Amino acid sequence: MDPPADENLETEEMGVRSMSTSHGQAPHVHKVRIPPRQNLFKEFQVTIQETFFPDDPLRCFKDQPKSRKLILGIEAIFPILKWGRSYDLKKFRGDIISGLTIASLCIPQDIGYAKLAHLPPQNALYTSFIPPLIYAAMGSSRDIAIGPVAVVSLLLGTLLSNEIDPDKHAAEYKRLAFTATFFAGITQATLGIFRLGFLIDFLSHAAIVGFMAGAAISISLQQLKGFLGIKNKQGVEIVRHIDKGLNPSSVKEIYFSGEYLGKGLRIGIVSGMIALTENTAIGRTFASVKDYQLDGNKEMVALGVVNVVGSMTSCYVATGSFSRSAVNFMAGCQTAVSNIVMSTVVFLTLLFMTPLFKYTPTAILSTIIIFAVINLVDYHAAISIWKIDKIDFVACMGAFFGVVFASIEIGLLIAISISFARILLQVTRPRTAVLGKIPSTSVYRNIQQYPEASKVAGVVIVRVDSAIYFSNSNYVKERILRWLVDEEEQVKGDYHTKIQFLIVEMSAVADIDTTGIRAFKELQRSLEMKGVKLVLANPGPAVIDKLYASNFVNMIGKDRIFINVAEAVAYCSPRLVGDP
Repeated sequence: MDPPADENLETEEMGVRSMSTSHGQAPHVHKVRIPPRQNLFKEFQVTIQETFFPDDPLRCFKDQPKSRKLILGIEAIFPILKWGRSYDLKKFRGDIISGLTIASLCIPQDIGYAKLAHLPPQNALYTSFIPPLIYAAMGSSRDIAIGPVAVVSLLLGTLLSNEIDPDKHAAEYKRLAFTATFFAGITQATLGIFRLGFLIDFLSHAAIVGFMAGAAISISLQQLKGFLGIKNKQGVEIVRHIDKGLNPSSVKEIYFSGEYLGKGLRIGIVSGMIALTENTAIGRTFASVKDYQLDGNKEMVALGVVNVVGSMTSCYVATGSFSRSAVNFMAGCQTAVSNIVMSTVVFLTLLFMTPLFKYTPTAILSTIIIFAVINLVDYHAAISIWKIDKIDFVACMGAFFGVVFASIEIGLLIAISISFARILLQVTRPRTAVLGKIPSTSVYRNIQQYPEASKVAGVVIVRVDSAIYFSNSNYVKERILRWLVDEEEQVKGDYHTKIQFLIVEMSAVADIDTTGIRAFKELQRSLEMKGVKLVLANPGPAVIDKLYASNFVNMIGKDRIFINVAEAVAYCSPRLVGDP
């Protein structure tokens, strides 16, 4: 007798029925449900939302009057207006102590870092004046201390000097530095505005550890000559001159046309990404320690504005400093006001005290730089990476040796290449596993991880641990067939029941494309020729929807799709036929 019309309708609309039975009990009927269908525009909208706006940044604006939305919008751009309302004397006490502490560190550091960038020392001091003020108003980190840093200074000095000799053409060199800083800021702000911050995650933690260590070694080696304090064997080298006064305008010095525009753009993108990576790593570290949230996209916009404005006020690329931020944190900073305090001290230094630093021996500066960067050699992290993941360690060492023995650019290229190679390897060669039943349970797990798990006679259960796309679908199909062949060989040797069912556990298959479905159709045809039936367990919503749309469900039969492996096995067991 045919089922009632409404039951047919429910089956078609809601999914595939599956059944499991136990002794003395009525069958339990479950369904693999199909998610509600969405129109193309809605599906695209959801995809964009999850990709670029997973944190739903506009949720605080919902159901708010226009005046309140305006206030919230201004606060979103300038977070200082929000947390500043609760600022008090106790917080200021912590901020002024930490601000004065990092100011005493930053002034000699800045003069030394200017050497790495082949720029006059006052440009580094300018970079510790205006950029920290902007960051204090727009940044979301309480602990980051903004200014020039060793790694970015070295990177800029290397890339810029490859284009212009800083000694013979100092004016043109400085103009190219401002141009690179401008485009570094544009790059950072663009990533934040369009919420593309996930791109910096392609530079893995292991690669950053190796890159930073390599840069620290390179910087230290470069400072050995200055550390000895010798100039031509004629005496002790000193700074000699630092311009007095506040930041002069450099808007007209930026190359907006000509042959150096493209070079400034290229150098700016590279230095901007490295500065952003360093800033993000520092911000996340201290935010996790103090248990507050760091808004990555606000950080990018803030850092972008910092460097765009900085390029117009005689600064070069600024970012969060590892050493200064650590001192800021340990000195008890409460908010970004510590940056304002540091900036105020630098302001007074530029106005009144720069002549006092002209007799500073370069040996002192070299010593400061070496001690500032030596902590970037995190050998504990490298050992941990080696213990946890050997491929990550290869990326770490590739970045390290590339920087030390070649150049900063080569080290970065090696690190990024190895990271991308790993991603491609994982995408094109996803993991699969044969599952077995854990004794006294209905749980099925990887037999390599759980040796006590037992296989089901006559059934091969394979789990695929990845979405199935054009890049890996052929490999997944062939790997499943290899598992089947291996099991068939074992069955022949052990004289067990021949393999009659192949169950594919799909809970980890988040999505499948048309090439993947075609590979499954080819798998089905190969299994039919072997006399093996294909059964699917726990396909996700996106997968089951596409399997229906492609008619693959009708191809294998609706009764062969189940919500879990246990029910799939329960379906297969009574249908096994003994060897002839």
